[in-house]
Amino acid sequence: MSATPGAVADELSTLLGRLHRTLRRAARSDLPDEPLPAAQIEVLRVVQAQPGIGVKAVATALGTAPNTVSTLVGDLTANGYLDRSPDPGNRRAVRLTVTPTATGLINGYTDHRRRIALAAADQLDQADIDALAAALPALNRLLTLLEG
Repeated sequence: MSATPGAVADELSTLLGRLHRTLRRAARSDLPDEPLPAAQIEVLRVVQAQPGIGVKAVATALGTAPNTVSTLVGDLTANGYLDRSPDPGNRRAVRLTVTPTATGLINGYTDHRRRIALAAADQLDQADIDALAAALPALNRLLTLLEG
């Protein structure tokens, strides 16, 4: 019997939410310094991936309101994690880049989360690893559809 799209969607949305929260909690629990809020880290990751991006484009990438991102950008800039420069094509807009401090922080978070996920994945049997690997292309297609 084949799974229905509704059953898969229900299970997947519950499972992915729990997986994300559990991984984030595990990664934050043993960091030596107080980590940045998740929303700020998400902004930094988008800007790192797309140097020179504007606030509105960050908001679109994160699926959130531009005024929310603007507040996060203000905090990140004040704390030395983002640089803002005028957009040459629009005097009212800014272009964002991460600072070296932010790059080190993001890379440290990424490496730390990877080590935690790897420690758990190392406990799976090969059939589970193969099943997860086989699901990745479908998950990427689903993400593309959700991003619209």
